[in-house]
Amino acid sequence: MSDLTNIEKRKLERLLGMASGYVVDFSNRTFDEFVTDTVGRNIYDAKYDAYGTSKANRLRAFWQTEPNYVVAKLMGPLLDYQKEVEDRNQTSDNFYLKKKPEELQQSASLREECQRIVTRLLQSRAVPEIEALAAISDEKDFEVVARAVRDAIEKNEPESGLDRLHTFVIKYVRTLCRDRGLAVTRDKPLHSLFGEYVKSIQGSGLIESEMALRILKSSISTLDAFNDVRNNRSLAHDNPILDYDEALLIFNHVASSIRFLSSIEKKIRAQKQEPAQPSGDDVPF
Repeated sequence: MSDLTNIEKRKLERLLGMASGYVVDFSNRTFDEFVTDTVGRNIYDAKYDAYGTSKANRLRAFWQTEPNYVVAKLMGPLLDYQKEVEDRNQTSDNFYLKKKPEELQQSASLREECQRIVTRLLQSRAVPEIEALAAISDEKDFEVVARAVRDAIEKNEPESGLDRLHTFVIKYVRTLCRDRGLAVTRDKPLHSLFGEYVKSIQGSGLIESEMALRILKSSISTLDAFNDVRNNRSLAHDNPILDYDEALLIFNHVASSIRFLSSIEKKIRAQKQEPAQPSGDDVPF
């Protein structure tokens, strides 16, 4: 469950116009679609019936049921949508939809407060860099396992997702290696693949410090140890699973490493897209 305070809930309710039972201007259908598209939840699931069946009451139950990260992931786009509707109403021919200048100022101030609430919820998530754990190819299985990994964190159950995290990392590193023209075979272990990848980017000039390079090289042995965790301390087999804190440490280490690798790959793509500079002989005089 989220740790929204009563004061924070009241602020969100005022901005979204929930006193009447509605949420902004959503119909049942559009509200269902919005929540599904944003966080992959069915807002009309029975678990959100606790306070009643109106859209506002379902959102209140959502706050009560879901963890901070999922609530923030929904509320951020909801605040953006409320602003979009407000702006649209101001240009409408319907006088009753328009707000007075002082009302607009109050709404803007309240929206800023609500944005700070969303920021707080995001900062309290168990794995701050969870967004880095996303598929980087259009392979269907890749997206499925990436979603399963994020679900384990959203439910605050990292120990239950270690086997899927291992699968995700394998797919991620294999994709990086293929993109760099490195040989990828199913029998090549994860740490060997990663070692070849690090060697391939070592001379790229994109890693500026010896320390960063050493951290990457140390990850080779770390990933070798991850194979043991997956085989003997995860739900991949009938194992005694790792405890919460150690599982969370592994998730955070992997997510941080993946985020860094994503930044390196972004720089590599940018380099490839830079137009070639003309040589001195090509400059006309």
